[in-house]
Amino acid sequence: MVNLGAEHENLDQKAYLILKNMIISRKLLPGEKIPQEKLAHDLGISRTPLVSALKYLEKEKLVEAIPRRGFFVRHFTKEEMISIFELREVLEGLAARRAAHNVSESQIKILHEFFRPFEKSTDITDIKTYAKEDRRIHNFIIEVGAKEFLKSILENYNIISYSYQLISYEGLLRPPNETIHEHQTIIEAISNRDADSAEELMRLHLKKGIAFLRHEIDAERQADLKIA
Repeated sequence: MVNLGAEHENLDQKAYLILKNMIISRKLLPGEKIPQEKLAHDLGISRTPLVSALKYLEKEKLVEAIPRRGFFVRHFTKEEMISIFELREVLEGLAARRAAHNVSESQIKILHEFFRPFEKSTDITDIKTYAKEDRRIHNFIIEVGAKEFLKSILENYNIISYSYQLISYEGLLRPPNETIHEHQTIIEAISNRDADSAEELMRLHLKKGIAFLRHEIDAERQADLKIA
């Protein structure tokens, strides 16, 4: 006998994972309306599990429902992004420290493969590929260093995912030419099992993102004052 409850639950979970991946990989962009009819058709499911998935993503703050208009990918304000990056600074700093303690030889080899296509670049123009690598390196360091509770906090609250909900630069705050060296020094510190440097460099990397956002907010306020 088919367990209809379990079948519906599986469809809900399938729709949830696909939608979440589409948001994280930026196939659905911040502020974009989620095309429910098309997605239900493409996934071969009814709208019921799709709406269940969207409501769960709304609880996770990745999606927002606008009355009489539908569901949209959430667009975070710069002030909200600062709060997210402040959390990242503390938690990923700790993850980098732990990664330096825990990293294996095989994981060190993987670390050195990140950003390999950009090693000799003096001007990085492939923003999309770089942004994908940026997401991968941060998630990998969490995988190596965060372990259990810390990893659970970062994943359950989608802290990394939120950080890429910007329209410009494929979700990156700063241009690749500014951040490539920062990533490389973090990789070296973890590979050398230098826990103090790994944490310090990761925190500095994320602090620069916070400084960038604050500068953007100040510039916008100044522009508004001039108009007024």
